Amino acid sequence: MKRYINPSPAEWPQILARPLFNASDLAGRVQLILDEIKAEGEAAVRRYTEKFDGVVLSNIAVTNEEIEEAVALTDSELKAAIETAAGNIHRFHAQQKVELKKVETSPGVVCWQKAVAIEKVGLYIPGGSAPLFSTVLMLALPAKIAGCKEIVLCTPPGKDGKINPAILFAAQLVGVTKIFKLGGVQAIGAMAYGAGEVPKVNKIFGPGNQYVMAAKQLISISDVAIDMPAGPSEVAVMADETANAAFIASDLLSQAEHGPDSQVILVTNSEKLIDEVDLELEKQLKELSRADIAVKALDNSVAILLNSEEEMIEMINEYAPEHLIISMQKYLEVAELITNAGSVFLGNYTPESAGDYASGTNHTLPTNGWARSFSGVNLDSFTKKITFQEISEQGIQKLGPVIETMAAAEQLDAHKNAVTLRLKVLSNK
Repeated sequence: MKRYINPSPAEWPQILARPLFNASDLAGRVQLILDEIKAEGEAAVRRYTEKFDGVVLSNIAVTNEEIEEAVALTDSELKAAIETAAGNIHRFHAQQKVELKKVETSPGVVCWQKAVAIEKVGLYIPGGSAPLFSTVLMLALPAKIAGCKEIVLCTPPGKDGKINPAILFAAQLVGVTKIFKLGGVQAIGAMAYGAGEVPKVNKIFGPGNQYVMAAKQLISISDVAIDMPAGPSEVAVMADETANAAFIASDLLSQAEHGPDSQVILVTNSEKLIDEVDLELEKQLKELSRADIAVKALDNSVAILLNSEEEMIEMINEYAPEHLIISMQKYLEVAELITNAGSVFLGNYTPESAGDYASGTNHTLPTNGWARSFSGVNLDSFTKKITFQEISEQGIQKLGPVIETMAAAEQLDAHKNAVTLRLKVLSNK
């Protein structure tokens, strides 16, 4: 990790810059694939699955027999862990339902909202170097709780044409309605436009590589809604002299092993702690199966020494991390001052991996600074809200002149007349 000692605020943007992928020609290549899928449907999807995944599929839909086989193959201890995590995630998201009340904004004028589930949602689950069965729980459970009628899941097949058994076990556990052996751009295109058995959905969720992210952003322009813009995973750790260096190193590495373009940041007011964390990183890297990936990610990462907690808070709010760990003596007080973060982990015994898997919060979060304006996935992500209003005779008589005055000022005569006609009828009663 690069080290910076008391950099000035003017230097912060450069120090905190994310590692960016050169996507100058990426959008064009992805758009060509999407156009072919839109025009040709399943034929194009199959062609690109053979090209990119190296497999020819007799059936892109997962059968009940394949699901039963996957359930049998999944280790019993892993099943129990997935079931425990699913319970916690369900409890956390179920309590996000809120009662929407009717409001009488003025006498005789009543307004209210109703939350309605998005009818068809598509979930993209990466299945490359690390099949993310945990993401199945994070996306399908709130969709189920919200009441989505159709939950479509796409995940890439292996060279044998099969899907990781844990992904299928998790999918059947939490109520996914259709599962397809599709990955990459072709999966996004199939769910965006419909392709054979793959239905067109109303909103697409899930992480992925640069090609998947580009495809999601392109189809969101005019075809299908998406959960949020996203980039490589990231974590920031705020720590003082009370923090445990070994814990911090493990948290940094847990994020670094996601991919070489991940970024991890340590912000502290203790130079001694930076030295201790460096030693722990070197020690723990030797034990990691994905050490080569983590090392590359650490090249994009920094440790920053600042003079005060106030500066640390200011820097973190400027960075707007996807994940934020606060390992400080007064972590609750510090947390109250954080305004930009996807998900926050408090104290020495709350690792970021708890949120990735089993504590109950959602791990689908805004990256690349989008935490300044986006929330992570939650129950509201799977619903839309419809507003209603009912105006009585008394209500339109009282509010009508206000509407007429405003419509006339905007020179929208038909708007004004819609009220005037009603007022005339009432005045003649």
